Amino acid sequence: MILKTKQSSDIPFSEVTPEHVYHSRREFMKAAAVGAIGAGAGGVLSAMPELEAAQGLKSTRNPKFIATDQLNTFEEITTYNNFYEFGTDKGDPARNAHTLKTTPWKVKVDGMVNKPGDYGIEDLINFNALEERVYRHRCVERWSVVIPWIGVSLSDVLKKVDPQPSAKFVEFTTLQRPSEMPGQRTGVLEWPYVEGLRMDEAMHPLTMMVVGLYGKVLPNQNGAPLRVHIPWKYGFKSGKSIVRIRFTDKMPATTWAIQAPSEYGFYANVNPSVPHPRWSQARERRLPNFLANTPTLLFNGYGDQVASLYAGMDLAKYY
Repeated sequence: MILKTKQSSDIPFSEVTPEHVYHSRREFMKAAAVGAIGAGAGGVLSAMPELEAAQGLKSTRNPKFIATDQLNTFEEITTYNNFYEFGTDKGDPARNAHTLKTTPWKVKVDGMVNKPGDYGIEDLINFNALEERVYRHRCVERWSVVIPWIGVSLSDVLKKVDPQPSAKFVEFTTLQRPSEMPGQRTGVLEWPYVEGLRMDEAMHPLTMMVVGLYGKVLPNQNGAPLRVHIPWKYGFKSGKSIVRIRFTDKMPATTWAIQAPSEYGFYANVNPSVPHPRWSQARERRLPNFLANTPTLLFNGYGDQVASLYAGMDLAKYY
């Protein structure tokens, strides 16, 4: 008889346990095992390896997309970030996002697309082809980090649903669930959060659909279970906890452009020569350093790959 060992890549994403649930469940199982001696404790303990494996995401590092900057730590990445659905303080997402339920999860695909429908994450992501890419992440508030994301090219996801030739933009909508996202009980932004890209930006090889970081399932506070990342743009362009992907021939009305159009444009390309109305973008704070002593790079240092997308455009006008 041949026994097949179940690998982490064989475990459906819908069965992957969010880390905060995993830790609480593990403690429960430890306690149960202590009290279950002589009463089937082996059955409890046998589940432990699978839960351990469920926390890892098997991926292959893609050498084409590896920033040489020093990585930030897992703790730095997951305890200091923006996710206004859980509060406006940088520590609010880590404090409050445990309330988010990420299973089951469906993504509505509609608009100018040949295969519309409600998709599970496993329908959109090939979990046998996950890549690790080390990308710089630059926030419009001038802080930056370097993150080992895990996911696939967004283009691979979009090709599965077959956008129509008439689609010029793709729009991403974040979950709206105030019972689990306390920041949505405030009027700080117009909910749900909406972002978008031109189709050529979305199909660019650098653009990722992300399901994890640092070898782990994506934490709630970082946009679980599904987010995008566009490394040459300011962080607010990278929609989190995505529940809708819509294809359109018109530029989407995006959340921050609605909220403060003089401060946040649709393109949001990292540009040291285009200041925010309230501060310069010429330098940045590379966490954990809180001094703005790192020069900001045009397109966040990815100009060789993406500058051609904007040839002839006035980058100060189309900010």
